[in-house]
Amino acid sequence: MPESVTDPRQLRLPPKRPIRLSWSDERVRGIVWQVFVVGIVGSLFWWLWSNTAHNLAVRRIATGFEFLRREAGLPIAEHLVDYNPTDTYFRALLVGFLNTLKVAVVGIVLATILGTLIGIARLSRNWLLAKLAAVYVEVIRDLPLLLQLLFWYALLQGLPGPRQAMNPAEGVFLSNRGLKLPWFEWTDAHSFALLAFVLGAIATWLYARQATAKRLLDGRNRPAWPFALLAMLAVPIGIWAAMGAPFTPDIPKLRGFNFQGGLNISPEYFALLIGLVTYTAGFVAEIVRAGIQAVPHGQWEAAQALGLHRGQVLRQIVLPQALRVIIPPMTSQYLNITKNSSLAVAIGYQDIVSIANTTLNQTGQAIEGIAIIMLVYLTISLSISLFMNWYNGRIALVER
Repeated sequence: MPESVTDPRQLRLPPKRPIRLSWSDERVRGIVWQVFVVGIVGSLFWWLWSNTAHNLAVRRIATGFEFLRREAGLPIAEHLVDYNPTDTYFRALLVGFLNTLKVAVVGIVLATILGTLIGIARLSRNWLLAKLAAVYVEVIRDLPLLLQLLFWYALLQGLPGPRQAMNPAEGVFLSNRGLKLPWFEWTDAHSFALLAFVLGAIATWLYARQATAKRLLDGRNRPAWPFALLAMLAVPIGIWAAMGAPFTPDIPKLRGFNFQGGLNISPEYFALLIGLVTYTAGFVAEIVRAGIQAVPHGQWEAAQALGLHRGQVLRQIVLPQALRVIIPPMTSQYLNITKNSSLAVAIGYQDIVSIANTTLNQTGQAIEGIAIIMLVYLTISLSISLFMNWYNGRIALVER
Protein backbone atom coordinates (compact mmCIF):
# COMPACT_ATOMS: atom_id res chain seq x y z
CA MET A 1 0.00 0.00 0.00
CA PRO A 2 1.61 3.33 -1.03
CA GLU A 3 2.39 5.81 1.69
CA SER A 4 0.17 8.89 1.87
CA VAL A 5 1.82 12.19 1.11
CA THR A 6 1.78 14.32 4.25
CA ASP A 7 4.41 16.95 3.41
CA PRO A 8 2.78 19.83 1.53
CA ARG A 9 6.09 20.43 -0.23
CA GLN A 10 5.75 17.04 -1.89
CA LEU A 11 2.47 17.99 -3.53
CA ARG A 12 2.77 18.81 -7.20
CA LEU A 13 0.42 21.46 -8.51
CA PRO A 14 -0.43 21.43 -12.20
CA PRO A 15 1.69 23.92 -14.14
CA LYS A 16 0.07 27.23 -15.00
CA ARG A 17 -0.98 27.51 -18.59
CA PRO A 18 0.86 30.46 -20.20
CA ILE A 19 -1.19 33.28 -21.65
CA ARG A 20 -1.01 33.33 -25.42
CA LEU A 21 -1.61 36.66 -27.10
CA SER A 22 -4.37 35.26 -29.22
CA TRP A 23 -8.06 36.11 -29.47
CA SER A 24 -8.80 32.41 -29.05
CA ASP A 25 -7.50 32.56 -25.47
CA GLU A 26 -10.48 33.36 -23.23
CA ARG A 27 -8.26 35.13 -20.67
CA VAL A 28 -7.04 37.55 -23.34
CA ARG A 29 -10.61 38.19 -24.43
CA GLY A 30 -11.63 38.81 -20.81
CA ILE A 31 -8.85 41.38 -20.29
CA VAL A 32 -9.68 43.16 -23.56
CA TRP A 33 -13.38 43.40 -22.77
CA GLN A 34 -12.70 44.72 -19.25
CA VAL A 35 -10.38 47.41 -20.59
CA PHE A 36 -12.99 48.28 -23.19
CA VAL A 37 -15.79 48.64 -20.61
CA VAL A 38 -13.60 50.69 -18.25
CA GLY A 39 -12.67 52.97 -21.14
CA ILE A 40 -16.33 53.53 -22.07
CA VAL A 41 -17.31 54.31 -18.47
CA GLY A 42 -14.33 56.65 -18.03
CA SER A 43 -15.12 58.45 -21.30
CA LEU A 44 -18.74 58.87 -20.24
CA PHE A 45 -17.75 60.43 -16.89
CA TRP A 46 -15.21 62.70 -18.62
CA TRP A 47 -17.87 63.87 -21.11
CA LEU A 48 -20.40 64.55 -18.34
CA TRP A 49 -17.83 66.47 -16.27
CA SER A 50 -16.54 68.59 -19.20
CA ASN A 51 -20.06 69.30 -20.43
CA THR A 52 -21.18 70.38 -16.95
CA ALA A 53 -18.10 72.58 -16.47
CA HIS A 54 -18.66 74.22 -19.89
CA ASN A 55 -22.34 74.97 -19.20
CA LEU A 56 -21.52 76.44 -15.78
CA ALA A 57 -18.82 78.64 -17.30
CA VAL A 58 -21.16 79.87 -20.05
CA ARG A 59 -23.79 80.82 -17.48
CA ARG A 60 -21.13 82.37 -15.22
CA ILE A 61 -22.10 80.15 -12.29
CA ALA A 62 -19.32 79.84 -9.72
CA THR A 63 -18.34 76.40 -8.53
CA GLY A 64 -16.62 75.20 -5.41
CA PHE A 65 -17.36 75.18 -1.69
CA GLU A 66 -16.27 78.70 -0.80
CA PHE A 67 -19.91 79.56 -0.08
CA LEU A 68 -19.71 77.46 3.10
CA ARG A 69 -17.78 80.30 4.76
CA ARG A 70 -20.42 82.92 4.02
CA GLU A 71 -23.10 84.06 6.45
CA ALA A 72 -26.18 81.88 6.11
CA GLY A 73 -28.91 84.20 7.39
CA LEU A 74 -31.04 81.08 7.70
CA PRO A 75 -33.25 80.63 10.81
CA ILE A 76 -33.36 77.07 12.15
CA ALA A 77 -35.84 76.30 14.90
CA GLU A 78 -34.26 73.06 16.17
CA HIS A 79 -30.55 72.61 16.67
CA LEU A 80 -28.45 70.32 18.87
CA VAL A 81 -25.51 72.75 18.78
CA ASP A 82 -25.52 76.50 19.21
CA TYR A 83 -26.66 78.25 16.05
CA ASN A 84 -27.59 81.78 14.98
CA PRO A 85 -28.64 83.07 11.55
CA THR A 86 -25.36 85.01 11.48
CA ASP A 87 -23.39 81.74 11.43
CA THR A 88 -21.94 80.27 8.23
CA TYR A 89 -23.58 77.89 5.79
CA PHE A 90 -21.23 75.20 7.06
CA ARG A 91 -22.67 75.60 10.54
CA ALA A 92 -26.22 75.49 9.17
CA LEU A 93 -25.51 72.29 7.23
CA LEU A 94 -23.92 70.78 10.34
CA VAL A 95 -27.14 71.49 12.24
CA GLY A 96 -29.11 69.80 9.45
CA PHE A 97 -26.83 66.77 9.58
CA LEU A 98 -27.29 66.45 13.35
CA ASN A 99 -31.07 66.82 12.98
CA THR A 100 -31.08 64.00 10.42
CA LEU A 101 -28.91 61.88 12.70
CA LYS A 102 -31.25 62.55 15.62
CA VAL A 103 -34.21 61.22 13.64
CA ALA A 104 -32.30 58.19 12.31
CA VAL A 105 -30.79 57.01 15.61
CA VAL A 106 -33.92 57.49 17.75
CA GLY A 107 -36.11 56.05 14.99
CA ILE A 108 -33.97 52.92 14.63
CA VAL A 109 -34.06 52.22 18.38
CA LEU A 110 -37.81 52.76 18.75
CA ALA A 111 -38.72 50.90 15.54
CA THR A 112 -36.63 47.92 16.66
CA ILE A 113 -38.34 47.77 20.05
CA LEU A 114 -41.88 48.25 18.70
CA GLY A 115 -41.36 45.94 15.74
CA THR A 116 -39.93 43.17 17.92
CA LEU A 117 -42.88 43.35 20.31
CA ILE A 118 -45.40 43.26 17.45
CA GLY A 119 -43.55 40.40 15.75
CA ILE A 120 -43.65 38.36 18.95
CA ALA A 121 -47.33 39.28 19.44
CA ARG A 122 -48.12 37.84 15.99
CA LEU A 123 -46.98 34.44 17.28
CA SER A 124 -48.87 34.73 20.57
CA ARG A 125 -51.27 31.99 21.65
CA ASN A 126 -53.73 34.74 22.54
CA TRP A 127 -56.02 34.87 19.49
CA LEU A 128 -57.04 38.50 19.96
CA LEU A 129 -53.48 39.76 20.46
CA ALA A 130 -52.21 37.85 17.43
CA LYS A 131 -55.00 39.15 15.19
CA LEU A 132 -54.54 42.75 16.34
CA ALA A 133 -50.83 42.52 15.57
CA ALA A 134 -51.59 41.04 12.14
CA VAL A 135 -54.08 43.82 11.35
CA TYR A 136 -51.51 46.44 12.39
CA VAL A 137 -48.86 44.94 10.11
CA GLU A 138 -51.14 44.62 7.09
CA VAL A 139 -52.67 48.09 7.41
CA ILE A 140 -49.51 50.05 8.24
CA ARG A 141 -47.48 48.51 5.39
CA ASP A 142 -50.17 49.18 2.78
CA LEU A 143 -50.36 52.93 3.44
CA PRO A 144 -47.75 55.25 1.84
CA LEU A 145 -45.27 56.67 4.32
CA LEU A 146 -45.78 60.24 3.12
CA LEU A 147 -49.52 59.94 3.74
CA GLN A 148 -48.85 58.70 7.26
CA LEU A 149 -46.48 61.58 7.98
CA LEU A 150 -49.07 64.10 6.81
CA PHE A 151 -51.72 62.37 8.94
CA TRP A 152 -49.65 62.56 12.12
CA TYR A 153 -48.64 66.15 11.45
CA ALA A 154 -52.26 67.21 10.84
CA LEU A 155 -53.31 65.37 13.99
CA LEU A 156 -50.71 67.18 16.11
CA GLN A 157 -51.65 70.52 14.56
CA GLY A 158 -55.26 69.85 15.52
CA LEU A 159 -54.42 69.61 19.23
CA PRO A 160 -55.49 72.46 21.55
CA GLY A 161 -53.24 75.45 22.16
CA PRO A 162 -50.84 75.82 25.10
CA ARG A 163 -53.48 77.26 27.43
CA GLN A 164 -55.70 74.18 26.92
CA ALA A 165 -52.79 71.72 26.60
CA MET A 166 -53.26 68.09 27.55
CA ASN A 167 -51.53 67.27 30.84
CA PRO A 168 -51.30 63.46 31.17
CA ALA A 169 -48.64 63.62 33.91
CA GLU A 170 -46.95 66.15 36.16
CA GLY A 171 -44.80 68.44 34.05
CA VAL A 172 -45.84 66.80 30.74
CA PHE A 173 -47.84 68.93 28.30
CA LEU A 174 -49.06 68.07 24.79
CA SER A 175 -50.37 70.82 22.54
CA ASN A 176 -50.13 72.07 18.98
CA ARG A 177 -46.74 73.53 19.94
CA GLY A 178 -45.37 70.04 20.55
CA LEU A 179 -44.58 67.86 23.53
CA LYS A 180 -43.10 69.45 26.67
CA LEU A 181 -41.22 67.26 29.15
CA PRO A 182 -39.36 67.94 32.41
CA TRP A 183 -35.60 68.21 31.89
CA PHE A 184 -32.52 69.51 33.65
CA GLU A 185 -29.86 71.98 32.73
CA TRP A 186 -27.01 70.18 30.96
CA THR A 187 -23.54 71.11 32.22
CA ASP A 188 -19.97 69.92 31.72
CA ALA A 189 -20.34 67.66 34.75
CA HIS A 190 -23.16 65.78 33.02
CA SER A 191 -21.01 65.40 29.88
CA PHE A 192 -18.09 63.96 31.84
CA ALA A 193 -20.40 61.65 33.78
CA LEU A 194 -21.93 60.41 30.53
CA LEU A 195 -18.48 59.85 29.07
CA ALA A 196 -17.48 57.88 32.18
CA PHE A 197 -20.62 55.76 31.84
CA VAL A 198 -19.83 54.93 28.18
CA LEU A 199 -16.22 54.05 29.01
CA GLY A 200 -17.45 51.98 31.96
CA ALA A 201 -19.83 50.06 29.69
CA ILE A 202 -16.96 49.26 27.31
CA ALA A 203 -14.73 48.20 30.21
CA THR A 204 -17.52 45.99 31.58
CA TRP A 205 -17.93 44.30 28.22
CA LEU A 206 -14.21 43.61 28.00
CA TYR A 207 -14.14 42.29 31.58
CA ALA A 208 -17.11 39.99 30.91
CA ARG A 209 -15.37 38.55 27.85
CA GLN A 210 -12.18 37.94 29.83
CA ALA A 211 -14.14 36.36 32.70
CA THR A 212 -15.92 34.02 30.28
CA ALA A 213 -12.62 32.98 28.70
CA LYS A 214 -11.10 32.22 32.12
CA ARG A 215 -14.20 30.28 33.19
CA LEU A 216 -13.83 28.03 30.16
CA LEU A 217 -10.26 27.28 31.26
CA ASP A 218 -10.61 26.68 35.01
CA GLY A 219 -14.39 26.36 35.53
CA ARG A 220 -14.54 29.16 38.13
CA ASN A 221 -17.48 31.53 37.83
CA ARG A 222 -16.50 35.21 37.89
CA PRO A 223 -19.62 37.40 38.01
CA ALA A 224 -19.36 40.66 36.10
CA TRP A 225 -22.02 42.61 37.99
CA PRO A 226 -19.72 43.93 40.80
CA PHE A 227 -17.36 45.36 38.20
CA ALA A 228 -20.34 46.76 36.27
CA LEU A 229 -21.69 48.52 39.37
CA LEU A 230 -18.31 50.10 39.97
CA ALA A 231 -17.55 51.12 36.38
CA MET A 232 -21.03 52.10 35.18
CA LEU A 233 -22.62 53.46 38.34
CA ALA A 234 -20.18 54.39 41.10
CA VAL A 235 -17.56 56.12 38.94
CA PRO A 236 -20.03 58.27 36.90
CA ILE A 237 -21.90 59.28 40.05
CA GLY A 238 -18.61 60.13 41.77
CA ILE A 239 -17.54 62.33 38.84
CA TRP A 240 -20.95 63.97 38.74
CA ALA A 241 -20.91 64.71 42.47
CA ALA A 242 -17.28 65.88 42.51
CA MET A 243 -17.93 68.42 39.76
CA GLY A 244 -21.04 69.70 41.52
CA ALA A 245 -23.55 69.02 38.76
CA PRO A 246 -27.04 70.35 39.53
CA PHE A 247 -29.90 67.92 39.46
CA THR A 248 -32.78 70.33 39.81
CA PRO A 249 -35.42 69.39 37.24
CA ASP A 250 -36.55 72.12 34.88
CA ILE A 251 -40.35 71.84 34.83
CA PRO A 252 -42.06 73.50 31.83
CA LYS A 253 -44.44 76.28 32.84
CA LEU A 254 -46.98 78.26 30.85
CA ARG A 255 -45.83 81.85 30.42
CA GLY A 256 -47.87 83.99 28.10
CA PHE A 257 -48.84 82.11 24.97
CA ASN A 258 -46.31 79.27 25.23
CA PHE A 259 -44.42 77.08 27.67
CA GLN A 260 -41.00 78.01 29.01
CA GLY A 261 -38.38 75.61 30.31
CA GLY A 262 -38.12 71.87 30.08
CA LEU A 263 -37.48 69.79 26.98
CA ASN A 264 -39.44 70.71 23.87
CA ILE A 265 -40.20 68.17 21.12
CA SER A 266 -41.56 70.11 18.16
CA PRO A 267 -44.67 68.91 16.27
CA GLU A 268 -42.59 68.44 13.11
CA TYR A 269 -40.05 66.18 14.78
CA PHE A 270 -42.72 64.36 16.78
CA ALA A 271 -44.84 63.66 13.68
CA LEU A 272 -41.80 62.55 11.67
CA LEU A 273 -40.62 60.22 14.43
CA ILE A 274 -44.06 58.67 15.00
CA GLY A 275 -44.60 58.15 11.27
CA LEU A 276 -41.20 56.58 10.64
CA VAL A 277 -41.33 54.35 13.72
CA THR A 278 -44.86 53.02 13.20
CA TYR A 279 -44.27 52.46 9.46
CA THR A 280 -40.90 50.71 9.83
CA ALA A 281 -42.11 48.67 12.82
CA GLY A 282 -44.56 46.88 10.51
CA PHE A 283 -41.70 45.56 8.38
CA VAL A 284 -39.50 44.82 11.40
CA ALA A 285 -42.35 42.78 12.92
CA GLU A 286 -42.48 40.50 9.88
CA ILE A 287 -38.71 40.06 9.94
CA VAL A 288 -38.79 39.12 13.63
CA ARG A 289 -41.70 36.74 13.10
CA ALA A 290 -39.93 35.01 10.20
CA GLY A 291 -36.71 34.76 12.21
CA ILE A 292 -38.45 33.12 15.16
CA GLN A 293 -40.29 30.67 12.92
CA ALA A 294 -37.00 29.76 11.23
CA VAL A 295 -35.76 28.21 14.50
CA PRO A 296 -36.65 24.49 14.55
CA HIS A 297 -39.62 23.67 16.74
CA GLY A 298 -37.55 21.02 18.47
CA GLN A 299 -35.66 23.81 20.22
CA TRP A 300 -38.90 24.85 21.93
CA GLU A 301 -39.74 21.29 22.92
CA ALA A 302 -36.26 20.54 24.25
CA ALA A 303 -36.16 23.72 26.32
CA GLN A 304 -39.65 23.15 27.75
CA ALA A 305 -38.64 19.60 28.61
CA LEU A 306 -35.89 21.09 30.78
CA GLY A 307 -38.51 23.05 32.72
CA LEU A 308 -38.10 26.47 31.11
CA HIS A 309 -41.27 28.47 30.62
CA ARG A 310 -42.18 30.00 27.27
CA GLY A 311 -40.74 33.43 28.03
CA GLN A 312 -37.37 31.98 29.05
CA VAL A 313 -37.25 29.84 25.94
CA LEU A 314 -37.92 32.85 23.73
CA ARG A 315 -35.35 35.12 25.41
CA GLN A 316 -32.52 32.68 26.06
CA ILE A 317 -32.76 30.10 23.28
CA VAL A 318 -34.94 31.10 20.34
CA LEU A 319 -34.16 34.80 19.86
CA PRO A 320 -30.34 34.35 20.00
CA GLN A 321 -30.63 31.79 17.18
CA ALA A 322 -33.18 33.84 15.27
CA LEU A 323 -30.80 36.82 15.18
CA ARG A 324 -28.75 35.05 12.50
CA VAL A 325 -31.80 35.20 10.25
CA ILE A 326 -33.07 38.59 11.44
CA ILE A 327 -29.94 40.76 11.17
CA PRO A 328 -29.41 40.83 7.34
CA PRO A 329 -32.95 42.02 6.42
CA MET A 330 -33.03 44.24 9.52
CA THR A 331 -30.03 46.12 8.11
CA SER A 332 -32.11 47.06 5.07
CA GLN A 333 -34.86 48.45 7.30
CA TYR A 334 -32.34 50.55 9.23
CA LEU A 335 -31.10 51.98 5.94
CA ASN A 336 -34.68 52.61 4.83
CA ILE A 337 -35.60 54.51 7.99
CA THR A 338 -32.52 56.71 7.47
CA LYS A 339 -33.30 57.47 3.83
CA ASN A 340 -37.04 57.86 4.45
CA SER A 341 -36.26 60.62 6.95
CA SER A 342 -35.66 62.85 3.90
CA LEU A 343 -39.48 63.09 3.65
CA ALA A 344 -39.22 65.47 6.60
CA VAL A 345 -39.26 68.35 4.12
CA ALA A 346 -42.96 67.62 3.49
CA ILE A 347 -43.93 68.55 7.07
CA GLY A 348 -41.43 71.34 7.65
CA TYR A 349 -38.79 69.58 9.75
CA GLN A 350 -35.39 71.12 9.00
CA ASP A 351 -33.11 68.19 8.28
CA ILE A 352 -30.13 68.13 5.92
CA VAL A 353 -32.38 68.01 2.82
CA SER A 354 -34.42 71.04 3.86
CA ILE A 355 -31.40 73.15 4.86
CA ALA A 356 -29.37 72.13 1.81
CA ASN A 357 -32.29 73.00 -0.49
CA THR A 358 -32.56 76.44 1.07
CA THR A 359 -28.79 76.86 0.80
CA LEU A 360 -28.64 76.02 -2.89
CA ASN A 361 -31.61 78.32 -3.59
CA GLN A 362 -29.82 81.21 -1.88
CA THR A 363 -26.36 80.57 -3.31
CA GLY A 364 -27.09 78.93 -6.63
CA GLN A 365 -24.62 76.12 -5.78
CA ALA A 366 -26.94 73.33 -6.88
CA ILE A 367 -24.31 70.72 -7.66
CA GLU A 368 -22.47 71.28 -4.40
CA GLY A 369 -25.73 71.21 -2.41
CA ILE A 370 -26.86 67.94 -3.95
CA ALA A 371 -23.37 66.49 -3.42
CA ILE A 372 -23.51 67.40 0.29
CA ILE A 373 -26.89 65.69 0.68
CA MET A 374 -25.60 62.57 -1.05
CA LEU A 375 -22.44 62.57 1.08
CA VAL A 376 -24.44 62.82 4.32
CA TYR A 377 -26.78 59.93 3.51
CA LEU A 378 -23.92 57.86 2.11
CA THR A 379 -21.91 58.38 5.31
CA ILE A 380 -24.79 57.43 7.60
CA SER A 381 -25.82 54.43 5.48
CA LEU A 382 -22.27 53.07 5.20
CA SER A 383 -21.77 53.47 8.95
CA ILE A 384 -24.96 51.49 9.64
CA SER A 385 -23.97 48.81 7.12
CA LEU A 386 -20.46 48.44 8.54
CA PHE A 387 -21.75 48.10 12.11
CA MET A 388 -24.49 45.62 11.19
CA ASN A 389 -22.11 43.54 9.06
CA TRP A 390 -19.65 43.46 11.95
CA TYR A 391 -22.36 42.36 14.36
CA ASN A 392 -23.68 39.78 11.89
CA GLY A 393 -20.17 38.35 11.63
CA ARG A 394 -19.91 38.17 15.41
CA ILE A 395 -23.08 36.07 15.81
CA ALA A 396 -22.65 33.93 12.68
CA LEU A 397 -22.11 30.22 13.06
CA VAL A 398 -18.49 29.23 12.51
CA GLU A 399 -17.88 25.82 11.01
CA ARG A 400 -14.95 23.91 12.47
